[in-house]
Amino acid sequence: MKVPSPRLRWYERIYLWEIARGMVVTMRHMIRNLFRQREMPTVQWPEEPKHLPVRIKGRHRLTVREDGSPKCVACYMCATACPARCIHIEAEESPEPTIEKVPKAFDIDMLRCVFCGYCVEACPEDAIRMDTGEVSIVSDNRDDFIFHMDFLLRGSGEEWKKKRGRPEPVEEDEDLSSPPDTPEETRDGYRRRERPPVPSSW
Repeated sequence: MKVPSPRLRWYERIYLWEIARGMVVTMRHMIRNLFRQREMPTVQWPEEPKHLPVRIKGRHRLTVREDGSPKCVACYMCATACPARCIHIEAEESPEPTIEKVPKAFDIDMLRCVFCGYCVEACPEDAIRMDTGEVSIVSDNRDDFIFHMDFLLRGSGEEWKKKRGRPEPVEEDEDLSSPPDTPEETRDGYRRRERPPVPSSW
């Protein structure tokens, strides 16, 4: 079924009237915000912290049992469900006879995480949650954004920046003619990929 297009009048076809209407709306908001700044919806963050929703997905944490041991059983469900593949788990045998495995290492790369919450939904033991309410994760070092198991279990606030080595400064006599090596991700971790020699004409 063909719907007939509405016929526009001459002043509607040149769009000057619609442009004028848009400018009126813009000027009205500008004048109102100029003389009524207290009614502006702008939040002066971080001086004025904004109240976050109760169910917001914040920074991850690992839950523990009553004896202090992690609830995680290293089933790899969260790592499998993660679309960004930012969770790295290494399993080992558990000393408890009722538990088959426990995580030896549990790392989350926050630079890859998209805060989708699939890891929380996939976990059968309720071992990982995103209810910390911490959303401001800022650093100038990439290594700071890799959260290890010790921090995920008991850390909070800015404790994830502690025990982190700062990058060493570049020495003046260092050869910068060739590009630096790029870490290539593998299943076992990171390994250096050898680059071909730089042509002399560069």
